Amino acid sequence: MKYRKLANETVSALGFGCMRLPVIGGDMNKIDEPEATRMLHRAIDLGVNYVDTAWPYHGGESEPVTGRALKGKYRDKVFLATKCPTWSVDEWPDFDKYLNEQMRKLQTGHIDFYLMHSLDKERWPIIRNLGAIVFMERALNDGRIGHLGFSFHDDHEFFAPIIDGFKWDFCQIQYNYMDEKNQAGTEGLEYAVSKGVDVIVMEPLRGGKLTKKVPETIQKLMEKSGIERTPAELALRWVWNRADVSCVLSGMSAMDQVEENCRIASDAEANSLSPDELQIIEEIKKLYIERSEIPCTDCRYCVPCPSGVNIPRIFSIFNDMRIYEDEKSARMFYGMFMKPEERANNCTECGECEEKCPQGIKIIEELKKCHEKLSG
Repeated sequence: MKYRKLANETVSALGFGCMRLPVIGGDMNKIDEPEATRMLHRAIDLGVNYVDTAWPYHGGESEPVTGRALKGKYRDKVFLATKCPTWSVDEWPDFDKYLNEQMRKLQTGHIDFYLMHSLDKERWPIIRNLGAIVFMERALNDGRIGHLGFSFHDDHEFFAPIIDGFKWDFCQIQYNYMDEKNQAGTEGLEYAVSKGVDVIVMEPLRGGKLTKKVPETIQKLMEKSGIERTPAELALRWVWNRADVSCVLSGMSAMDQVEENCRIASDAEANSLSPDELQIIEEIKKLYIERSEIPCTDCRYCVPCPSGVNIPRIFSIFNDMRIYEDEKSARMFYGMFMKPEERANNCTECGECEEKCPQGIKIIEELKKCHEKLSG
């Protein structure tokens, strides 16, 4: 296992994300606890020392299961991370209420790395006004928290204001070879590092989309290249190739994934990918992008929409559905994580967006198609 620096601590290049633990009968709220425990112990025995969970994972069961798995000698071997459910904080006392309850669930007297969960342009101002900064400073001083950070899921333009809004130790962003310009992206990663904020990467495999249902054209490209690496290895090593990434989280759901990811992490050196490997990844990206259906470049000339429709986000979700052949995830994201007022059915067909679109996209027509497919 290779190790890197995170907030002046030495952490494993690979972190164990407890969001996709093995489950029973396909029910995400019923964790197969014996197998999850076995996997966590195996990963730690192989050198993983960063374990990440959160209040809502597995319907609230991830924290208790993780706590029981780590109880005893394994707790002392890892840095434990969890996240404040910021969307549930309605008043100042809630910060302490959730942190204290999380420590109880995790059977620990302190959280090594604590994150404000899923900050964005709306949530950050709300929790800041509720006293988040005072709470975080107090929890650091009384020893309940070792290091403070936040996770981010929003457009890159809102990332820097959050970075600048508090003296964070670290941040957690989605990053992989298909997301260099999405969310925080490369620009956000480099901005964070320039401000002295270390970076943890989540979704290096895009939730498994870069390893499952790999299109035949990409499989043939890899075979022809002669590069003997699995899709998971290429994707993980692409992230680890950056020296400014401190830790890469993987949500592992089977023991073979633990074994493979730990094997890959044993060679997770920065700047170690060959020119041929970097070139093949660029070609893979092009093949994936060619599978998109709507030629949106996310230039954002179409927003703000007078009716509040988030046109670029809708097109991105729809294209992801086509690129990765994953209708279930796309529909879930559209239905659960997009606000009703931002969805495509709010389009009034005013045509203002089509006049501004440099790609000449028939936006009104495409929005109708997107809503029909994504609303299921």
